[in-house]
Amino acid sequence: MIPANRTSSCGFTLIELLVSLLLATLILVATTGLLNNTFGTEDVVSERNQLQSDIRFAMQRMVIAVSTTPRLMLPTNDKPDTDWRENVREETVPASPPEGSSSKATAILAVCLGTAIDLDGDGFADADNDRDGRIDEDLPGDITNDSEPGIRDIDDGGNGQVDEGFFADRDDDERLNASDEDPVNGVDDDNDGLTDEDSGSDMNADGAPGLAGVDDDGDGQVDEGSNSDDDEDGSNDEDWIDVVAFYLQGNTLIERHAVPWDETANGSVDGRDYIESVIAENVTRFRVERVASGLTGPQLVELTLESTGPDGSLVSMTRRVRVGAAQ
Repeated sequence: MIPANRTSSCGFTLIELLVSLLLATLILVATTGLLNNTFGTEDVVSERNQLQSDIRFAMQRMVIAVSTTPRLMLPTNDKPDTDWRENVREETVPASPPEGSSSKATAILAVCLGTAIDLDGDGFADADNDRDGRIDEDLPGDITNDSEPGIRDIDDGGNGQVDEGFFADRDDDERLNASDEDPVNGVDDDNDGLTDEDSGSDMNADGAPGLAGVDDDGDGQVDEGSNSDDDEDGSNDEDWIDVVAFYLQGNTLIERHAVPWDETANGSVDGRDYIESVIAENVTRFRVERVASGLTGPQLVELTLESTGPDGSLVSMTRRVRVGAAQ
């Protein structure tokens, strides 16, 4: 028994309990704030990592397309007769004002389909439309075979307009309101800094099937058939240019890829058959530059992508790649 004149050494007084509760509350508040800051930092890092992953993936898709293509289609060379740059295509979100008299700033990268792609697994390159082992050797007057000037639904010239021209599908460069003015002959016939970009159904414009005076198909006959039969195989205009293109829809980067099947379900396979895939979101800047390379230097393309997260974090990547480097 504890003597009546002594205080127990066991337990706490009310004041001690209140002080302990106050200290525990302060520690809990401090710990909660620390945890919230930690979790918030982790969220920011995770979001930034996701942006970086998306940008790397999208950049890789474009680098592969450029390095495996036989031909860069867009951007074109800069032209002295326009007041906006055509070799640089840049688009931002929110939209930046266009240059000169262009009505809209649009960024486009477009290349010919690489020669090693076989999506349908038939043993022939998808770019070999007539399955004869050669690529793009019998172009129609509409070289992309998509029934529109230039590349269908694309602002080819950078003036903010899509599929414009008085010569409908035969104005492949959407520039001079002229058709078939640059045949496949290694010469810049229309003085626009490019060669062989707007050929007619008779690709080399020599008035003969295939090359005039040449047995193109090795059958012992020369210049047989129509002058639109550029490979002298008995069919006309059956091997067009298949397009792979990259562009923005809002802040989403889209890859458009030609396919060797009837995607439109219109009963035939042509340049209107393609699929679109999202390869990056939250894109706030897309820039493509056709780097000046002179007459003999390799053609280079500089690609820039920027993405911005909801918290304002910015991720940017720039790559320079040589056209056809992996061929």
